[in-house]
Amino acid sequence: MNDIVTENQPAHERTHAAKQADINEPSLQSATDTAAVQAILQALLHSHQFEESQIKTDSESLEHWGKDWTKHFAPAASAIVFPKSTEQVQAIVLLANKHNVVLTPSGGRTGLSAGAVAANGEIVVSMDKMNQIGTFYPADRMVEIEAGVVTEQLQQFAESKDLYYPVDFASAGSSQMGGNIGTNAGGIKVIRYGMTRQWIMGLTVVTGKGDILHLNRGMIKNATGYDLRQLFIGSEGTLGLVTQAQIKLDRLPQDLSVMVLGMDSFNDVMNVLSAFQAKIDLTAFEFFDDTAIDKLMAHGQVQEPFESRTKFYTLLEFEAPYEPIMDKAMAIFEDCMNESWVVDGVMSQSLAQAAELWKLREYISETISVFTPYKNDVSVLISYVPEFIEEIDAIVSSNYPDFEVCWFGHIGDGNLHLNILKPENMSKDDFFDECQIVNKYVFETVEKYGGSVSAEHGVGMTKKPYLNYSRSDTEIDYLREVKKVFDPNNIMNRGKIFDM
Repeated sequence: MNDIVTENQPAHERTHAAKQADINEPSLQSATDTAAVQAILQALLHSHQFEESQIKTDSESLEHWGKDWTKHFAPAASAIVFPKSTEQVQAIVLLANKHNVVLTPSGGRTGLSAGAVAANGEIVVSMDKMNQIGTFYPADRMVEIEAGVVTEQLQQFAESKDLYYPVDFASAGSSQMGGNIGTNAGGIKVIRYGMTRQWIMGLTVVTGKGDILHLNRGMIKNATGYDLRQLFIGSEGTLGLVTQAQIKLDRLPQDLSVMVLGMDSFNDVMNVLSAFQAKIDLTAFEFFDDTAIDKLMAHGQVQEPFESRTKFYTLLEFEAPYEPIMDKAMAIFEDCMNESWVVDGVMSQSLAQAAELWKLREYISETISVFTPYKNDVSVLISYVPEFIEEIDAIVSSNYPDFEVCWFGHIGDGNLHLNILKPENMSKDDFFDECQIVNKYVFETVEKYGGSVSAEHGVGMTKKPYLNYSRSDTEIDYLREVKKVFDPNNIMNRGKIFDM
């Protein structure tokens, strides 16, 4: 392999050749594993049309592409490879099987469950260079994309065709569609549009064996046996790698209006949800508590929604292209006020005002980040949400009276984000140790209500120890058997979701 590095090249541009010493570091893997990785990288360059810029082994790159947004696991990848086609992905997988080297898929790395962390000398397969939008099918309202397409890129393409891709969340500007598919990403519009799963019409995948499969091929009706596409959605790269997808698009929403309402009890939140859902198709129904508002106001980036302060707040969004819909919404609001479910409220009068009101919900994570929050992403049936929140609050306040809890989430689909804020006088290590104990109580309560320990961020490594709170031993055994079919050598994202 020729050394193509010059002294003036930045660290993130250095290739495997220039930083060969990096993959010889004994802290990452044994000498045998190092030799196997070296053999794979050489084969990719000499036999599979990889360019040297498609392989990186410098320490900066290993750190950057070897992790996601989680902080619990240190990245320790052996190399980063950047395929440009499905066939190049297949070559990587076949070589990994031959040399028994584990692969970790990498998209936008915005996950919160360590599903994209390479902590044990894996080769990271980054989809950054597979970022093209392909054929658009107007009659089908469908577009073909590569796995590295960024969510916002797809949304903008849809808008250019006067259409809409509705799966939306805070990381849309950096998350990649392959990762969204791997975790079945949700977000703020699930109450109306569903999860990522609802928008995937077809997939091209490379299985853990190295086979290329074209699944469903974009069809709405296809009654020809098992829908293997659905197995890969949410599989977190443990069965194989998604390389391309056929994505369904929808019509653009019209005249979106936003209300922010304040309530004193969570039962009132549920009453308001029922009242609006009975008569209007909501596109979002989010909630946050008074702790979130306190932190937002102290941070100073957003304005107080109204003069009153309440225990809970909801943000609801709906389409109002016609005057009768707006009249109906105002009538429901007045009924909620008359029932004393709502203390105060405000409604957007323009798209700009709607965007400002959305900041109340969207800025929460950024605002509380300075408090080193311990986050949990869980879900229960919507009917159980009030009792669930009450029980978790009681658990935390009785066992950890110094801990401050901040709640927010997508209440319209039962997805709750529990954030425990670190006391100022407690070290981060002590705080996280205590939160591990809280976890047990939280997940026991999730299990009691038949909920999920991970609503939309996947299992990865952070939720793996708690999977049995949501899945039975028999279910997990079936999951293992499915993985053996697609990935018999266990090279695909080993150690994520469950252990073999």
